[in-house]
Amino acid sequence: MSFSLWLTLVGAGIVISLTPGAGAVNTMANSIASGWRRSLWGILGQQLALLVHIVIVAAGVGVLVASSPLLFDVIRYLGAAYLIFLGVRQFLARPVVGADGVTVPPRPERALPMLRRGLLVNLTNPKAIVFFVAFVPQFVRPDQPLLTQYAVLAATVVVIDVTVMWFFFATAARGLARLTTSASGQKFLGRLFGSLFVGVGVLLAAVH
Repeated sequence: MSFSLWLTLVGAGIVISLTPGAGAVNTMANSIASGWRRSLWGILGQQLALLVHIVIVAAGVGVLVASSPLLFDVIRYLGAAYLIFLGVRQFLARPVVGADGVTVPPRPERALPMLRRGLLVNLTNPKAIVFFVAFVPQFVRPDQPLLTQYAVLAATVVVIDVTVMWFFFATAARGLARLTTSASGQKFLGRLFGSLFVGVGVLLAAVH
């Protein structure tokens, strides 16, 4: 991959990562609930899903998903249902109250559930596969070693997405974390991010 082509990849990757979606919503919710540092676990889960998408495209399976309306719809509706499930759970979450009756911030979530949720949020999005089917070939030259090119592409996309998610979306959410110290604030955040998850899920199911 030439340097000029790589710079184009970097520019495209930044624009794509800055586009709000389920990953951004998940990252902001994690940052508020578990803290900026621990939100990295959810982000890493999302990156694992990106790597799976790239492998799927490289193996040619992505073309199958893109060309099969039934398979695409099955994955799409599963992804939408999962996001809506996350949204309803957030929306209905009750404020955390200590033994003395005082509202306390929720305990930080363990790493594994955050990693798993991040993986599922991105993995069950078939539009990401279709996008990579159209995106990846623009930066891969068949006459050059494919493994090296895919490795450079994957590393670039992952580094950019981690940087944008952690230092933009997770950081932007830190200002809302103070609301977790009150019952009304926790309820507001739960309803806000619950609605966002449901909204993204509905869009995923409705938009073709």
